[in-house]
Amino acid sequence: MPTHDPYAPALRVVPDLEPKRWIVRYRGFVLMPQSDLTWLVRPERSPMPVLPFRTPASSLADVKALVDWRLTRAA
Repeated sequence: MPTHDPYAPALRVVPDLEPKRWIVRYRGFVLMPQSDLTWLVRPERSPMPVLPFRTPASSLADVKALVDWRLTRAA
């Protein structure tokens, strides 16, 4: 007959309903990968030199290059 040990670690399976999110901060912007394989790019603070935008770029390097390009156009 199993006994309950209050010091034994509790094993409980909790489904991961939302995948872990990660963000990248780059030159005053927050780059957030989305579940539909796009990137959401938002300024970290106001005033905003560039408005928030979404890009279908596939790599982080592509998104960073797009941010650089938009910053040079806004200057």
